[in-house]
Amino acid sequence: MTKRIVVTGTDTGIGKTVFSAGLAGLLDGFYWKPVQSGLDEETDSEVVARLSGLPPGRVLPEAYRLKSPLSPHRSAEIDGVAIEASDLSLPVVPGPLVIEGAGGLMVPLNRRTRFIDIFAQWQLPVILCARTALGTINHTLLSIEALRARSIPLIGIAFIGDEMADTQRTIAEFGDVPQLGRLPYLDPLTGETLRDAMIAGFDLALVGGGE
Repeated sequence: MTKRIVVTGTDTGIGKTVFSAGLAGLLDGFYWKPVQSGLDEETDSEVVARLSGLPPGRVLPEAYRLKSPLSPHRSAEIDGVAIEASDLSLPVVPGPLVIEGAGGLMVPLNRRTRFIDIFAQWQLPVILCARTALGTINHTLLSIEALRARSIPLIGIAFIGDEMADTQRTIAEFGDVPQLGRLPYLDPLTGETLRDAMIAGFDLALVGGGE
């Protein structure tokens, strides 16, 4: 079966969209973000289309495009939309598929369902993106426990930010989880610099370890 990998994060704004763009590009695959909240600025799908190097058509349309840059459940309510889990069925594509969640694992999609509930239904392998900055140990270890409590397969942790060797080691040891690598902050951030950083920072055999 074609590889399908979920990319999620410990919380919002940590760089998982940039990581997803780099991963989809390295896998020469497809990218799908089921729910986009906030349309006034560049969307995550547009960021991936710009940075991944994927040809047109490889960035799939979102199932829901919501106007307000809020949690999906609230943004949907403002738009008068009900997000239904049945609308988040996995696309069938002829190549590897990188699926990016919104924010962290516990982000609500509606008043009954969180993203982690959808991930538990899918039972696809997950890469957890975690910042290296202060506070990441708590957030990351809690996220690892939440995934394991639902028997969601975890490929490993992709760290994002400046190197914090002891912090990264501590998370890997307490969480009993592989370190997949680290993506530094890039300036400038371009498709070329991202691809170079992904090649330098990650082992494709590890980060591409889905189905």
